[in-house]
Amino acid sequence: MLVIMDVAFSGMLLMAMLSMPTVSGLNEGGDWTMTGGLLATSLAACMAWPFTLQQLGLYDSQRLRSLDQVIARLILAGAVSTLIVTAAAFIAKAPVGPRFPVLFGLTQFAVLTLERLAVFGALRIARRVGRNTRNVIIVGSGPRAAGVYHTIQAHSEWGFEIVGFVDDSEQPIDGSIPPDKVQKLIEMPELLRSLVIDEVVIATPRSMLGAVLPVVSACGAAGVPFTLLSDIFGDYLPPPEITRFGSLGALRFAPVHHSQAGLSIKRASDVALSTLGLVAAAPVLGVAALAVKLSSPGPAFFRQVRCGLHGRNFEILKLRTMCEDAENQRDGLMHLNTMQGPVFKLDEDPRVTRVGGFLRRFSLDELPQLWNVLRGDMSLVGPRPPLPHEVAQYETFEQRRLSMRPGLTCLWQVSGRNDVRSFDEWVRMDLAYIDTWSLLNDLRILIKTIPAVLRGTGAH
Repeated sequence: MLVIMDVAFSGMLLMAMLSMPTVSGLNEGGDWTMTGGLLATSLAACMAWPFTLQQLGLYDSQRLRSLDQVIARLILAGAVSTLIVTAAAFIAKAPVGPRFPVLFGLTQFAVLTLERLAVFGALRIARRVGRNTRNVIIVGSGPRAAGVYHTIQAHSEWGFEIVGFVDDSEQPIDGSIPPDKVQKLIEMPELLRSLVIDEVVIATPRSMLGAVLPVVSACGAAGVPFTLLSDIFGDYLPPPEITRFGSLGALRFAPVHHSQAGLSIKRASDVALSTLGLVAAAPVLGVAALAVKLSSPGPAFFRQVRCGLHGRNFEILKLRTMCEDAENQRDGLMHLNTMQGPVFKLDEDPRVTRVGGFLRRFSLDELPQLWNVLRGDMSLVGPRPPLPHEVAQYETFEQRRLSMRPGLTCLWQVSGRNDVRSFDEWVRMDLAYIDTWSLLNDLRILIKTIPAVLRGTGAH
């Protein structure tokens, strides 16, 4: 139903905008000849939004997603759809003005986003008053089952009605679960036959996995979907991804499950923006490199091995800001280290030259890393690349910092990075960035980086 509505709205909007020559850019005579180019662009305009929404999972149930998650996906869908229409108009040589695809994309985004938010809000309200509900059985009666129970109770907008619990004990293990709602595991097939059940949530301890196999078989036979909470394998395990191992179905527990389409857009943005940045920064880099060379002995550029994605070594490129033998002086300054953990940092580093101090204050020494971004060693946004000897001291969970491509800037750098003294806090912020990554978050960090650099708070 929503697909039909989206195509219909897009079609009506397209016709309305094409009827306005000042908007569409059709020739002054109002030539309405439907050329092949115009037809191709019109088809792309009507189908781009539904196609993108489908790829982003927005035609699936949104009852468990928050409003900000839905809005973020709608913004991404609008951006991708506008790019599709713009590309179609250019390739097909449609008889429309150059600004029409963008204007149409923005208008289409506004109209269809309002439609989706209206549906989202209406369904939330309906579920709060007992409409559009889904009946749920929870397998288990211990703390994990109680956690699911309380979570559902706290989110009436999800529209879940708990029919009961099934367990292998007579009484609930957790006292907050109503005893009259608990039934034996052996009764599960009968419950599926006699009741309307839309979902089964398995929230048992790991020791009970063997006991719930009949539940899984009964759900499969009855065609009832079931959810197995992934924390059954441990609190630090990332969420699983449904995949295949050859011909076998499998659950893949990767550190992150980011959209491949989103990561592709991120990489394309890195290439485009780093290219523009290198061209724009070329005069600044030239003057800065000359100043470094003339102010102190040594090369203008500094190269150092860093750890990138999954720990792969690469050579980072920076403008030199320290004296030529800075690395040889490091051991003698370790007692002045202001950072806790494997990271070395000095507030007043005596190795920094006068020109280097100026470059560092405004992060100009980082500009050559745009070349690393263009090469694919780094990204514009991501955890800062560590040194190999620092990585050698990481705890196991800290290595997850390496699960995304390192970046020029990241969350901790725009959150008062000079005030971050604990490596644990640094890791926590990097992992929070990785776990909640989105193109929108990257854009927010890039925007916050600009004033931080202009204020000179980007010193490192």
